[in-house]
Order: sequence, then structure tokens, then C-alpha cells
Amino acid sequence: MGTKSAQKILICGMATTLFLLFCLCFWLYWVRHGSPVAPHSTSGVGTIIEGKVFINGTTSIGRIDDDFVCATLDWWPPQKCDFGTCSWGRTSLLNLDLNNVILLNAIKAFSPLKIRLGGTLQDRVIYQSNEQQPCSPFVQRNSDLLRFSKGCLPLTRWDELNNFFKKAGAVVVFGLNELRGKTVNPQGYAEGAWNSSNAESLMRYTVNQGYTIQGWELGNELSGNGIGATVSADQYASDINTLQDTVQNIYAGFEDKPVVMGPGGFFEENWFREFIQKTTKSLQVVTHHIYNLGPGSSDNLNNEILDPSFLDSVSQKYSRLQSILKNSGTQAVAWVGEAGGASNSGHNLVTNTFVFSFWYLDQLGMASSFDTKTYCRQTLVGGNYGLLDANTFVPNPDYYSALLWHRLMGNNVLSTSFSGTNKIRAYAHCSKKTQGITLLLINLDGYATVQVRVSAENATGPGISPLQDPRKKFARVSRGSKITNLTREEYHLTPKDGDLHSQIMLLNEKMLTVDSSGVIPPLEPINVSQSDPITIAPFSIVFVQIPYINFSVCN
Repeated sequence: MGTKSAQKILICGMATTLFLLFCLCFWLYWVRHGSPVAPHSTSGVGTIIEGKVFINGTTSIGRIDDDFVCATLDWWPPQKCDFGTCSWGRTSLLNLDLNNVILLNAIKAFSPLKIRLGGTLQDRVIYQSNEQQPCSPFVQRNSDLLRFSKGCLPLTRWDELNNFFKKAGAVVVFGLNELRGKTVNPQGYAEGAWNSSNAESLMRYTVNQGYTIQGWELGNELSGNGIGATVSADQYASDINTLQDTVQNIYAGFEDKPVVMGPGGFFEENWFREFIQKTTKSLQVVTHHIYNLGPGSSDNLNNEILDPSFLDSVSQKYSRLQSILKNSGTQAVAWVGEAGGASNSGHNLVTNTFVFSFWYLDQLGMASSFDTKTYCRQTLVGGNYGLLDANTFVPNPDYYSALLWHRLMGNNVLSTSFSGTNKIRAYAHCSKKTQGITLLLINLDGYATVQVRVSAENATGPGISPLQDPRKKFARVSRGSKITNLTREEYHLTPKDGDLHSQIMLLNEKMLTVDSSGVIPPLEPINVSQSDPITIAPFSIVFVQIPYINFSVCN
């Protein structure tokens, strides 16, 4: 082969290589910028996605209670086991250690925390009417309804509970036994009217002792198909009317009376519609339960928690209930009275770890957007889904998620959407007790870092500039604003060592742990310039308090 021929081959080879490199670069650019599915991919560690959150401040789409965050305490004794695991220990209302300093401090930190007392066995509880009356605890018996005997609440324990809640500054709602006086037939239908006499005895004792109960709820998971037993919508409505009459009678002369609540069950549209239509003058709070992840024994919990489409699916229940309330003529409002996500006590190292905050905070955001007033997490302590560990009372990650929500997210809910990737869940409220708005951003992508800019409709404030297109109402936070001292506060939540199943949460890269005295740690933000995008790391959560975006609806 001659020299010139060799040179031609070399030149052709180099040209071919350059052409292939050019094609590769063009393909990578197209995947990153041109492909309609590119933002959804998690193609590699270090991927950066740019996104935008749109907030419409024209009006609020919902309004939550000041004490929107709520947690439950249950009746389950230590013998309650699921799938071979006994996860309740001494966390029952009958045996919970009320002298535990972490428990006290954990409740005090909310100032106040709303607590719902109830659960499956509440419809098996007898209330002691005098101290001479025998009062036996629950006994496991597979032949009995719900596999436990009836159990008794001693008056001395009721005193201890109320004194503790007063000391902790808790707001209390109590679930009453709806099956009292009823007979459950072989098909599982509970027949007959509610016998209110035992509940009346407890209420009168409560009033005489000066204890404050915000609401009395009737029954637990007896609506629709029911758990263990079923009560028809017509009979349940009649029982609620009886409860309302009882409350009005016992609390006569009280300016602030407890609210009447029910049915505390799973939403079934036809049953709830009939029930609500027949209680328009007696029911103040409609309570329903959320366990959309299925049983705690499922091996698919992680996939469901991290799947945006799955998370969206439960919104239909909120929407349908909201529609029924709007069209029924009732003044009643909606609460989620119990939500553990995964039923039958949850799943150890899933529902008590960092990954569950994706589901939990998304639920708080979604429920708020459908005008849900209160959201009660199953549980404060007990089972594998407690905000606190069932053995040590040390806070699990969701405790800190709940506490940040409670402190930062105000009453008015703002319409919020996100563009750039479907792996970001975005919610916004007017800020709590301070100027501006607070964003909650959840990154379900384990590979991509997302850089977020904010656009706001009908917003005012320094650093806000209108978009150039006069036909659009939205404004953006200016990157090049001449006002250089504007900052926002950010709270970045990540798991220890990047492990989604860690029970230790980091706030701005610092571990959140109680000290040797059982004191809940401070939750301190970092300050970020308004000109910088909000940067959300893979598999992380951030609350952003933005004082320089103001809406009239937030005043």
C-alpha cells in the first residue's frame, strides 16, 4: 500500500469517527432537550432537570384547620399481631406510659397536636360508670368479633389520660362504641338502634371532671362493607342524630360544644351520600379512612409510594366526597380520621422510615387541596406506622415531616402545578403566622436533581416581575432583581446515608435526634438568595418559605 493510500484511509477513518461522535452528541442533546419523555427518565446519576412551579393566588382552593396535623392513639393490646409480627407493645390507650418524657415533648412541640382516640376495638369498649364496677381488659379470643373480647376503660385511666393531654396541650377527639345495643347477625350486619346510655355516662363524667373533648365520633369502620360488622347508612344516620341530641343535652349551657363526628370508615360513594343527606342537621364532621397502599404485608409498597400515577389515584375519593358535601346542603366538613397508608399495622422498615414521608406528605398536600380540614395519622405511637417508635418513643422520620408541615403550612391552600417532570409533587399554602407562601416539593426521582423556578399569578412583592407576554397573568421571581437582600428559608429533608429505609432523617444535612433529656431538636432552615433556583436533590423533600411572594388571599 502506498503512502497516499494510507493517508486517505487514515483521513477517512478520522472523518468517520468525528461523524459518529457528532451523531452521539446530537442524540444526547435530543434526549436531554427534545424528547418528550426525557424529563421523566432517571437515565443516570447527576442528571439535572429544570422545572417550574406555577402558583395561582387568585383564590384559595381549600382551607385547613390550624391543627390540621392529627395523630391517633389506638386500643390494640400487645397480643395484636399481623403476619407473624407483634408491633404494638405497650402503646394502647389502656397501657401507654404517660410518664415518658419523649412522648410528652413530642406532643408539646406541636402546641397543639390534635389526637384522635379510637380504632378497631373502640366498638368493643365498655366505659366504667363507677369505680365499684368490674372493669376487665381485652382478651384475645378468636371466636369473638374482631378476635378480641370486650374491654373496659376504667375511670381512673380516663382521668390519667385527660390529665396527660392537658399537660401536653393536646386537642382530643374520642371515638365511641357504635355497636353498643346492636346484634351482629351471621352475615355481619349490625341490627338495632345504638344504645347511648354507656356513652352518656362517660360524657357526663367528662363534663363533671372539667375535661375538654373537641369532638365525639361514633363508630370505627362500620360503614359500607365494614370491618367485622356493617351498619346501614339509614341506621347510622339515626344513631348520629341520637348522638347529636345527647351532646346538646349534656353540654347545655356550654357556649362551645363538642362536634359530632362520623362514620370513621372507608369511603363508599352511595353509602356516604345517603348517610350525609340524612344527617344534615346533626353531623358536623364527616370522617373517612385512607389505607390506599393495601396490606402491610405487600412487597410492592416501595413501588407504589414512588409511583406518581399511583399516588394520584386516591384523589378520586377526595374529589367525590368533596362533591357530595357541596351538593347535599350539609354544613359538615371532611376529615381524614385515620390514615396509616398500609393496613394491618403497616410494614416494618417501610412505613416507619424515610421513604414513607413521600407518601405521607403527599397525602397531607392532596387532602388539603380538596378542602379536608384535618388529617389524622395512624398512629402517634403503635404498630409499624407510628410517628414515634413503639418501643423507644424516639421520633421516626414522619414525625419531623409532620412537625414541619404544622409549623410552616398555613390555612389557605393555593392552586399549584409543576412542569418539567412528573416525579415532582408540588403543593403551596399561604405561610403560617408569617408573610408570604410556603412550598412543599417532593422529588420521587432517585437520579435527577431538579432546579425549580417559581411563577405566581396575581402575586405582589419585591423581586416579582411580570412576564413579557401581556396576555399571561403569571409573574416570575426575577433572577436579576436589583434587590439583592431578598432571601427565602429552605428545609431540605434526606435520609441518613442515602438509605430510603433509614429511620433517621437529616434536615439540611444534620441528623434529627432527641437529646439525652428527651428534647425534640430544633428545626432550623438555611437561607437562600431569591435569585437562585430551588434545588431538590434526588429522593428528597424540601419545604420553602418564601416571604417575598405575596397574595391578597394570604392577608
